[in-house]
Amino acid sequence: MHGPGAPPKPRDQETRQTYVEQAVHEAEHQLTDETWNLAANATALARETATALDNAIGPADSHQALPTIERLAALREAIAALAITIARTHGHLAWFLAQCASHLDPVLHWRALEAPKGRALRTVVPTSDELTDAETAVRLLAAMLHRISQPT
Repeated sequence: MHGPGAPPKPRDQETRQTYVEQAVHEAEHQLTDETWNLAANATALARETATALDNAIGPADSHQALPTIERLAALREAIAALAITIARTHGHLAWFLAQCASHLDPVLHWRALEAPKGRALRTVVPTSDELTDAETAVRLLAAMLHRISQPT
């Protein structure tokens, strides 16, 4: 349950995973109808970003066994990888990654530690389901980036 000043829940209880799935679907559609043509440098960045996301968020079976603080650190590392790629590119890839990163924004409002005297700077402790949802969204994004960066 989120307290006052906490980030709002997704509209209609949609999840981070749902939002990223929608962004992935739209990107795949643009690639299919060739309104988005992935240039060689963007392909390399997509592959590099997918690897960074994979390295940050391990396999679901082992990752979910980690303490909350480690899971949260891994999610933040994934967001940092997205931010770095967004800063290094432009056009469709940047727009797509920015869209996905914005759906992961609640992660930046999460904390794993108890706040001293209730002073948490408007952060909240995520539920296990929220962590799993965000991790799944990152894995979906990494899988899509791997797909689009494969040689054709």
